[in-house]
Amino acid sequence: MASLVSAEEITKLYAPSARQVEFVEVPEYNFVMLDGILEEGERPATSESFQKALNTLNGISFTLKFMSKLNRENPVDYNTMPLEALWHPKNKDDYNDRTGWKWTMMMMQPAHITHQMFESAVASLKKKQGEIPSLTLARFEAFDEGLALQILHVSSFGLIPMTIDRIKNFAKEENCTLNLPYHEIYLSDPRHENPIEERTILRYPINQK
Repeated sequence: MASLVSAEEITKLYAPSARQVEFVEVPEYNFVMLDGILEEGERPATSESFQKALNTLNGISFTLKFMSKLNRENPVDYNTMPLEALWHPKNKDDYNDRTGWKWTMMMMQPAHITHQMFESAVASLKKKQGEIPSLTLARFEAFDEGLALQILHVSSFGLIPMTIDRIKNFAKEENCTLNLPYHEIYLSDPRHENPIEERTILRYPINQK
């Protein structure tokens, strides 16, 4: 079974420590993406638009996986990657209320997945599901995050601001400037809220002074 990236990269980028903030260099990868805005008073677990986008990304990613696996000339199987979201906070000092925050939900794809394969996957899903708006709006593009700070948050979604404060304090100590978009990677299903099981990677791109 092929992996999206090397085992070393997977460990560094998708299995960080929860004990301390770490520097990480994130190379360019291809993603299936969808944009949206969080509704008033909602969070990922309760937002209807967020759920629809998640279902669409899952549908496209699994369709691409099976297309790759069933390719007669060069069959490649792999594990799909977790959901990620880039967030654009209205106020960098308030992460408790995300009303009106713009988001880009995305799922990383292997290097051998092409734009043509993406278009075929979307067309296949449209035949089965109809002209769903999120399918039409989904896109396939590269994202190069570069140097960033990250840490694993193991607790409820509501306590994420406390972990973000740890990132901010670390950045200040290391003389770094935090950039947007702020990045979350959902190792557990963001639709469920169980503080014991929730695991979310928090990542911030940075500039070093």
